[in-house]
Amino acid sequence: MNSTPSETRANEHDAQTAAVTVCREDDLLPGEHMVVDIGGREVGVFNVNGRLYGLLSRCPHQQGPLCRGKVSGTLGADAESGWRTTWIHEGEVVTCPWHGLEFHIPTGQCLAYPRTRVRTFDVVVDDGWIKVRP
Repeated sequence: MNSTPSETRANEHDAQTAAVTVCREDDLLPGEHMVVDIGGREVGVFNVNGRLYGLLSRCPHQQGPLCRGKVSGTLGADAESGWRTTWIHEGEVVTCPWHGLEFHIPTGQCLAYPRTRVRTFDVVVDDGWIKVRP
């Protein structure tokens, strides 16, 4: 897993699908992510167990560079487990490097404040290329 996300400027725009080409499909393996500039906005592109997700890289807390943070899992507890903590969402949580807020990559939901979300983007593979729809 990449501990430091790579950075690239995604500048090839596919007008037909309104998608921005980011990289080749084999350049972003499961467990890896990268931060790209799309129209002046940083977007994190994540490969979580073979599924691709895009998140706006702006933490709602203080506008920190969310997608430059570490990807891991988190601790969770529920009534079914008798409120025992267990490790959940392995590889599906990005942690803001400024203040530690955790966000679920597939949904953009903040784990500490469930009503708070970051914007998500559709990410597709087209003819071997990963593309983000802004």
